[in-house]
Amino acid sequence: MLLTLCALLPALTWVSSQKVLTQTPSVQTDRSKTVTMDCNIAKNTGNYVFWYKQILQAAPQFVLRAQSNGSPDQYGDGFSSSRFTSKASSSIDYQLIISNVEAGDSAVYHCETWDSSASEYVSQ
Repeated sequence: MLLTLCALLPALTWVSSQKVLTQTPSVQTDRSKTVTMDCNIAKNTGNYVFWYKQILQAAPQFVLRAQSNGSPDQYGDGFSSSRFTSKASSSIDYQLIISNVEAGDSAVYHCETWDSSASEYVSQ
């Protein structure tokens, strides 16, 4: 059975700070596989990147919080490091990695970060 894991695409831009955040488009995979979704926050703000899972007609669920400096991820209820991990390949490029994909993982995933220059959260 093919599962669809979505990451919202193109970019959200805040004119006041020219903050742009982009993500990969939809991803399809089979159960028990590993899937990776990308998030680029455009500029290093030194802040955390948050990943959320959203199922149709439901509030977003906090998956994890990551930082590029190697600090341990922090997880939301029901999400664990055994299946959900993050990787920062640079101070602006982040990945959400879901291992051993299950049917219940099918959702829209989005990342968010704090833009200090605009005093706003930026998400995609």
